[in-house]
Amino acid sequence: MRLVEVLEAYGHPKIRARHKTTLEVTREKQLTKRGDCIVAISASKGAADLSRKFLELMRNDNTLVTLTLKVANKTQTITGRGDSRLVLTHPTDLVVRKSSYVCTRTLMVQADRAASDLSADFVEVLRDPSAKVMIEIAAEL
Repeated sequence: MRLVEVLEAYGHPKIRARHKTTLEVTREKQLTKRGDCIVAISASKGAADLSRKFLELMRNDNTLVTLTLKVANKTQTITGRGDSRLVLTHPTDLVVRKSSYVCTRTLMVQADRAASDLSADFVEVLRDPSAKVMIEIAAEL
């Protein structure tokens, strides 16, 4: 079984993408320098907005998850896993984690990349507030 959630978000001049273990997309409209894992803001969905069927699929330790970020003509992909402990109830945030830590914001665990692993030219495009970021989250079991 394969399910896909699609959302859009935008860049911001304060995007730094320096966090070594997480990557975040948020519905929030503002960003401070402390948010060094955030790569896109004003997202059309937070964790709580994902479908129930998607959540059910994500709550399996064997589910493979792929997050694809597209902006301008550039693409970056992160892969990880679902987890039986996922709840996906946070109203604004979606967090990708290299670790196995789970909270209401966690989208996937054991990811192969974090914010700091994105290419420098990709991050530069994300700093443009008019840059529309298309995000696809695919879960497959």
